[in-house]
Amino acid sequence: MVHHSDLSGRVSDAPSNNWVYRILPRTLWPYAQLARWDRPIGWQLLMWPCFWSAALAANVAVQTETFSWGTLLYHLALFFIGSVAMRGAGCTYNDLVDHKIDMAVARTRSRPLPSGRVSRMQAKVFIVLQALAGLVVILQFNTFAIAAGLFSLVFVMIYPFAKRFTNWPQFFLGLAFSWGALMGWAGQFASLDWPPVLLYVGAIVWTIGYDTIYAHQDKEDDTAVGIGSTALLFGDRTHGWLVFLYGTALVCLFLSFWMAGVNILAFSGLAVAALMLFRQVWVLDIDNVAQCLSLFKSNNRVGALVFAGLVLPLLLA
Repeated sequence: MVHHSDLSGRVSDAPSNNWVYRILPRTLWPYAQLARWDRPIGWQLLMWPCFWSAALAANVAVQTETFSWGTLLYHLALFFIGSVAMRGAGCTYNDLVDHKIDMAVARTRSRPLPSGRVSRMQAKVFIVLQALAGLVVILQFNTFAIAAGLFSLVFVMIYPFAKRFTNWPQFFLGLAFSWGALMGWAGQFASLDWPPVLLYVGAIVWTIGYDTIYAHQDKEDDTAVGIGSTALLFGDRTHGWLVFLYGTALVCLFLSFWMAGVNILAFSGLAVAALMLFRQVWVLDIDNVAQCLSLFKSNNRVGALVFAGLVLPLLLA
């Protein structure tokens, strides 16, 4: 059966008024969809731990009188470009791995590979191009940060297969998606310490939380296909698990800030973010697909608030 989304060249689970469809020629739409350019929430959530780490390191650099706005802004620009490129490469790789599964799931059936608008070879070439863009970005950093960045590819490679052997694929997503929490610090100091490690752990459990909410959209399809998720594992206990996950994330971020010795102003963003996270838990209806997607996307604002809090002391330095 041919779906309307296939005829229009759009995918069923992405906004049809996105800039991709207004600006790019129609021949490039399938590639933009493979990279999820029409769904920016993915690269945004990948980017925020990078930004947190860079801003946290900048706060420490202020204390040692080595802070430079030029360095921070340059690193933020690199992390932005790298997040878009590597998220796109990761999604394209994920779609290649999940080609057959996506054909069996209503929400993903209209994507470029299962709908036949892109061949597997074309997708592989596109992965290489995006990965090269990411490589150019990572090579701008010091040797330690380059090595750390390349090591993250281990988790990127494992994640698409995780749902086949565990009910915790969100944990493996967290390992990959939160790696930027280490990279900002590594880019500044060419080393790691407890503050970025705690930031990384906090970002991992935050990721498990918000992606559990996202996964509640696919419960029926995941059960039918036979793949695992924390949404299926937690079920009606999701609210309690989210309190634990988000609470752990906030404690880890608080300890990271405290161990880094940041100005008390930095905690203001974290405090507002905490209110937003627990509002998510309070209002969540795990059977309301539209609300699950909306609450998942609201984590972009959570990430922005944490970052804004870390930038405040820098503005007053």
